[in-house]
Amino acid sequence: MLKARALRPATTLRPRTLLAAMLVLLGVGVLAVVLGAGDLGAGRVLTEIGAQLTGGVSPLSEREAAIVWELRLPRVLLAGLVGAALAGAGAAFQGVFRNPLADPYLLGAAAGAGMAATIVVVLLPAASSWVVGPLPLAAFAGALGGVGLSWVLGRSAGGSGTATLLLAGVAVASFLTAVQTFVQQLDTDTIEQVYTWMLGGLNLTGWREVWLALPYIALAAVVLCACARLLDVLGLGDAEAASLGVHAGRVRLVVLSAASLATAAAVAVSGLIGFVGIVVPHLVRLLAGASYRVILPLSLVGGAAFLIVADHIARTIMPGELPLGVVTAFAGAPFFVVVLRTTRGRLP
Repeated sequence: MLKARALRPATTLRPRTLLAAMLVLLGVGVLAVVLGAGDLGAGRVLTEIGAQLTGGVSPLSEREAAIVWELRLPRVLLAGLVGAALAGAGAAFQGVFRNPLADPYLLGAAAGAGMAATIVVVLLPAASSWVVGPLPLAAFAGALGGVGLSWVLGRSAGGSGTATLLLAGVAVASFLTAVQTFVQQLDTDTIEQVYTWMLGGLNLTGWREVWLALPYIALAAVVLCACARLLDVLGLGDAEAASLGVHAGRVRLVVLSAASLATAAAVAVSGLIGFVGIVVPHLVRLLAGASYRVILPLSLVGGAAFLIVADHIARTIMPGELPLGVVTAFAGAPFFVVVLRTTRGRLP
């Protein structure tokens, strides 16, 4: 009896589990701010942080303090936001489609963002000198537009099921990718810039990007966590969900909208970063339980910690900076293969 109870998957998130996850995230974030490519001294940076919080005397010069507060801190916060958005969206997509390999970019978000970013780079070459750069806003609009087009196409095909949405997403992504390729050929000198953006990175970010992404990701996170119990009900099947008073179509629309909003906000400030939405939810599922009341909040926290670590590796492992998407691919691709093998025969 005790053994069966121990093997039963957790269906509620224990406060101590969430607290432990938050402490890990806090520790990772502090280390990423303290340590960097430029050695400022861990003790001196910690003293600087304490001085700012308590009104003490800073041991850093004005330039060194600017590195901490204007470069490292906003980058760490943005990495946490983007990681939380992608991991939370990945968990939500996996719950909606009942497929452990579902990805935040599944319904054309990546293709839409890539197309919009390419149009800006090719047709507005002087945009980088603008006070407010149009590329993040274009990527945000393109990601939402790609998902919206997939949804409209899926509905017009006469169905609201997951299979119809997936097929619509594939068609829309293929079309938008073709448009992007065509636009690239109009100015081949911009191909390197486009692909650098598509590989993902946070090397040109600051506080403006943090404030740009924060409200959308925060709103999406609240909605997804509020829908966690409904995702558990959807896992029983549409007929069973209907018998319990849950409208499966409405739940899918709300969850996919929130997940797509989070993905679009992440893409707008970081480019395309793969595998976060697959790796983190699976690790949470293995370690903490199969209920989305556990998976979603822990995926948000775990995704933030994962991407902070990945970004720290990207900016310190080499004299130059690796694209962040390359680092996540090194970690995620082998993990994806393992997941594919372990779920063989259980995919819908």
